[in-house]
Amino acid sequence: MRRGITATALVAALALAATACGSDDETGSKSSGELSGTVTWWDTSSVGSEDKVFKKLAEGFEKKHPKVDVKYVNVPFGEAQNKFKNAAQAGDGAPDVIRSEVAWTPDFANLGYLAPLDGTAALKNQDDFLKQAVASTKYEDKTYAVPQVIDSMGVFYNKKMFEEAGVEAPASLADLKAVAKKIKDKTGKTGLYLRGDDPYYFLSFLYGEGGDMVDAGSKSVTIDKPEGVKAFKAVKDLVDDGTAKTDASDGWENMMQAFKNGDVAMMINGPWAVADTLTGSEFTDKGNLGVAPVPAGSAAQGAPQGGHNLAVYAGSKNLDASYAFVEYMTSVDSQATAAGELNLLPTRTSAYAKKEAVDSEIVGFFKPVVETAVERPWIPEGGSLFEPLRIEYTKVLTGQTTPEKAAKATGDSYRKLLKDWK
Repeated sequence: MRRGITATALVAALALAATACGSDDETGSKSSGELSGTVTWWDTSSVGSEDKVFKKLAEGFEKKHPKVDVKYVNVPFGEAQNKFKNAAQAGDGAPDVIRSEVAWTPDFANLGYLAPLDGTAALKNQDDFLKQAVASTKYEDKTYAVPQVIDSMGVFYNKKMFEEAGVEAPASLADLKAVAKKIKDKTGKTGLYLRGDDPYYFLSFLYGEGGDMVDAGSKSVTIDKPEGVKAFKAVKDLVDDGTAKTDASDGWENMMQAFKNGDVAMMINGPWAVADTLTGSEFTDKGNLGVAPVPAGSAAQGAPQGGHNLAVYAGSKNLDASYAFVEYMTSVDSQATAAGELNLLPTRTSAYAKKEAVDSEIVGFFKPVVETAVERPWIPEGGSLFEPLRIEYTKVLTGQTTPEKAAKATGDSYRKLLKDWK
């Protein structure tokens, strides 16, 4: 009987992964031409929605390779980056495969924790991948990951609430304020929930004012330029004038519950949030969920490019099976399944022609958004840029500092982090 996929709690995961990656009896073999052994996979997807689909896909890999046992571990996204670094540095407890946020990939590669994938079974039909998805998998001219999903952000809105207020999706920040006022007048509800504890949700406003965190090409910090100050002012104004409500902690849960229960009319989010959103009481009729591009600022309109890659740990004792697992999980069929069941955007061009993707209204909406999304800096320190920004972003929204001071403090932190940058 085929062994079922093993779902383990995070507490037990580190010890389990150490055993999987370190003991001789778990080492994979291909001497007979057939893959075998154990592949421990750290998945960072959302529990209760995405994880179920990815577990099922992994079980499909086991059916295809019955001598391989995939040990599935769901590691909370907010903890995974540091947990992987700690385990890899110690040489004990790292998984064979990790679902890496796009900004983590160059960081892990720079530290020597990832196996290069060029020339391996993990990379199949490379020309089929979207160019912007591939960009985050490279470091110093080598490939260290395979893109699994790509995403960006838009405005999710409650169609019934909009209809009651007689408004349409806002195209600019001025529109957003006007729409929120009408919604408040007609329904008594707040227009927008602006997540205040995660700076990723600030990036659309930063791009909208013509700014960015850094300019990797010229190795210069740009967050503290006038455009950055204007972006901090823009989000502060949304909170101060009542257009948006915000938070300093538990932002994801507060935002999702407020939108799902109809306490607010809008939120800024990405395709990863669709499955969870549709569990809300306001969206028992799925047609009530509307999605529109993020509102433009005074200079531009744009949302950040995000997504997740699958990477193989350099110290894995079962590289052959790990490469094959990565290829399977990023194949056209696997991506089509994720598109159909989770509305996640494929990274392969041909997957968009699959029925599951074609039938997904959310995938259809976000595809052009992704194509025009703003690329983040694919540098090893890319993921580390968010914590200094988070601190100042939250302080601005909660009235603890000014936009000018926040921009300067973030810029100062970046220059300490990025040695020899202007």
